[in-house]
Amino acid sequence: MDTDKIAAGARTVAHLAVYFDELKQSANAMADSMGASRRGYFTPSEDDAVRRLLASYWNARAALFDVVLSFREDAELDDDLRPAAFLVAYAAALLLVDAARYLRDTFHARRVVRAKLNEPEPHFGIPAGVYDAIQKSLTSPRHAWHLYHAREYFGEHRDGLIRLATDPLLAPALAVIERLESRVDVPALRYVRARVRVRARRLASRVRHGLWGQSLYGLQKLASLWVSDISTRPGHRPHLPAEVAQRLADVLQPGDVLVTRKEFAATNYFLPGYWKHAALYLGEPGDLVALGLEGHENVRPRWAQLLAPDETRPRRVLEALKDGVHIRPVRSPLESDAVTILRPHLGRDDRAEALARALFHEGKPYDFDFDFTRSDRLVCTEVVYRAYEGIGSIAFVLSPRAGRLTLSAEDLIGMAIAGAHFEPVAAFSPAHAAELASGPAAETLLEIARQQGVC
Repeated sequence: MDTDKIAAGARTVAHLAVYFDELKQSANAMADSMGASRRGYFTPSEDDAVRRLLASYWNARAALFDVVLSFREDAELDDDLRPAAFLVAYAAALLLVDAARYLRDTFHARRVVRAKLNEPEPHFGIPAGVYDAIQKSLTSPRHAWHLYHAREYFGEHRDGLIRLATDPLLAPALAVIERLESRVDVPALRYVRARVRVRARRLASRVRHGLWGQSLYGLQKLASLWVSDISTRPGHRPHLPAEVAQRLADVLQPGDVLVTRKEFAATNYFLPGYWKHAALYLGEPGDLVALGLEGHENVRPRWAQLLAPDETRPRRVLEALKDGVHIRPVRSPLESDAVTILRPHLGRDDRAEALARALFHEGKPYDFDFDFTRSDRLVCTEVVYRAYEGIGSIAFVLSPRAGRLTLSAEDLIGMAIAGAHFEPVAAFSPAHAAELASGPAAETLLEIARQQGVC
């Protein structure tokens, strides 16, 4: 855990605090305009609207889980970073609780709507019974116990945490806590029940780091319990064998697309197919100079970020994650369990134009709606889409999913297999082959993974 990851979590919380308010407004307008409760069923257009809203909520919910769970290796945190980590994780947990309670307050009395929210959404891997599972979490004594310790820690260290939040990056997290803390009021009876159930385990394990450890560890356990319905494994650390990572890095060229998969990630369960994520490889500063991009109007304001030291070589990608679209070290997408490299069928000048176009979008927030019709927020594959669409002969076919036209990482793989605008250069997927595959062997590996189509 480092300051960069705390900063990423803080940006995610700040964005999702606003985004959840937008979702509530959309849900309120939808609830007021729909006649489903009166007539007893949804029209096709109403059904599409509900599914879009549910997919957006599911996506944002998983991002908040990831924020909390990203701090699970708390033993590695420096003492001076722990309060900031708690502030971000607690704010993320409160947003989750508030969103769940909003669903209950707004829709619980509407039987038809409640039933619709419990329907599965296969295109995004949303299982049946989502509404019921979320509401069950609100009444769990075990969850109440973990939230109790977080609230206790915040109360005892309020003054110090408030001083910490004078940092503009952390101020939104404190604002979330102060606005939503009443949402985790724990009735005495629920707390007593929780204490009886877990006290023996606590005495046996002596939760780490005193009250701070109890609070952050509790939030991590809470997030783990909340995501247990989608079969994640919180202790898993995505990684590639060192030799494979080096060989992949050696063949990368500016403009390549890295398509990746992290096993057991919560985000796997609302995206189709085996491959889930994409990032655009920018290269080293020298590569961009060779492409004539150093003085480009989209590149010049970001040149300092591209020069920032990273280990031995400042190799960079442009990647949209839950905290937004940012220039990141190449190790970011390579911290995965499976990776493939796709290369566009373009010459030097076209690749340079694509990279310049992509960098125009750096700094924009993540699009939890997966709406490719708007460009003020982007998902990971939309970085690729907006970089390459219309460059040379490249054209993408957007597919409808949950009422949205989208491009998935699996769609990019399909294009490469078909020889449409991209080709697979290398692929590594230990679930399908023990070795790194190149050329035709990479295409074969991708085809096998594509046919399996697992989450």
